[in-house]
Amino acid sequence: MSPKVFVKEEKAQVQPPTLKAPAFSGSYSRYLVKFQSLIALFILCLIISLLSDKFLTVANGWNVMRQISVNICISVGMTLVVLTAGIDLSVGSVLALCGAITAGLLKFGIELPSQDLFIGFTLLGVVLAGLLTGTLLGTFNGWTITRFKVPPFVATLAVLTIARGLTMLYTKGFPISGLGADFAYIGTGWLLGIPVPVWISGIIVGLAVFLTNKTRLGRYIYAIGGNESAARLSGINISKVKTTVYAIAGGLAAIGGIIVTSRLDSAQPNAGISYELDAIAAVVIGGTSLSGGRGSILGTVQGAIIIGVLNNGLVLLNVSPFWQQVVKGMVILLAVIIDKANSKSE
Repeated sequence: MSPKVFVKEEKAQVQPPTLKAPAFSGSYSRYLVKFQSLIALFILCLIISLLSDKFLTVANGWNVMRQISVNICISVGMTLVVLTAGIDLSVGSVLALCGAITAGLLKFGIELPSQDLFIGFTLLGVVLAGLLTGTLLGTFNGWTITRFKVPPFVATLAVLTIARGLTMLYTKGFPISGLGADFAYIGTGWLLGIPVPVWISGIIVGLAVFLTNKTRLGRYIYAIGGNESAARLSGINISKVKTTVYAIAGGLAAIGGIIVTSRLDSAQPNAGISYELDAIAAVVIGGTSLSGGRGSILGTVQGAIIIGVLNNGLVLLNVSPFWQQVVKGMVILLAVIIDKANSKSE
C-alpha cells in the first residue's frame, strides 16, 4: 500500500482593512502652505482692527502703503539675492549713502575751489547719481563675493560698515534738508489718486515678476540657488549672474533711499538702520527659502505688507519701540521655523 499523503490546507488570512487618508488632505495642506502668508495677514488685520478703531481708515491705509513702498523696493532686491542662496546686509547703509549723495548734489552741487568752478545738477541728474551709487556698491558686493570667494554675509557686512562711514563723512554727521517741492513730490506726491511711492514700488514689483518668470536671467537665478554646482556644469556664468543680482539689489536700495529722503525732505546720516532686517523678514515671511532656489516676488510683497501692518499696528497700540523689536524678531524666527518645516514636508 502506498502511503497516504495528507495536505494541510492553510486558511487564508484576512487582512484588516486599512484606513486611507482622504484624497483631499494632501492638496488641502499644499493650499494651506501656499496661502499661509495671506491667512496670516488676514488674522493680523482682524486682531489689530478689533484693538484699534484707527486701523481700518483710508488715511491709515495710504500711510501703511507709503511706508511699505520703501521696504518693498529693498525686499525685491533682497529676494533676488536670497534666491541665489546669498544675503545682503548692506542695503540699509547703501540706502542712507545714496539718499545723502542725492540730497547733497541737489542742494550744494559740486564745488571746485581750486578752479573756481561750481557744477549744479538737475533733479533727474541727482536721481541718476543716487541710482548709480547704489548700483556700483551692489556691483562691488557681487565682485567681492565671486572674485575672492568671500561669504555673502561677511562681504555685505563689510560694505554695510563702509557705506555707513562714507555717509557720515559726506554729511559730517548732520542732516541735509530743504530740498525743494519738486524733489519732495517723489516721496509725498499723488498720481491718479495713488501715492507716487506706491506707483514706484508697483512698477518695480511688475518688472521683477517679469524678470524672474519670463527671462533667462530669472531661470539662472533659480538654478544657481537650487544647485550651484549643477548650474555651473550646465554652462551658466555664476559670477556674472550673482554680480548682476547684487547690482540690482544695490540699485533698488538706492531707489528706497531717494524715496525716504524725499518724503522726509532731509537726508539723515542714520537713515536705513535695521532696514535690512525688515527686508529679510519680508523675504522669509513671503516664503522664500534662505537656502535659495525657492520663492517668489509676490510672496515677498505679501511679507512686506505683513511687516508694514505689524509695525503700524504696534504703533497704533502704543507698544514700546523696544517691544516692537522683540515682536518682529519673534515673527522672523517663526517664519524661519515654518520654512524649515515646509522644506521637510516636500
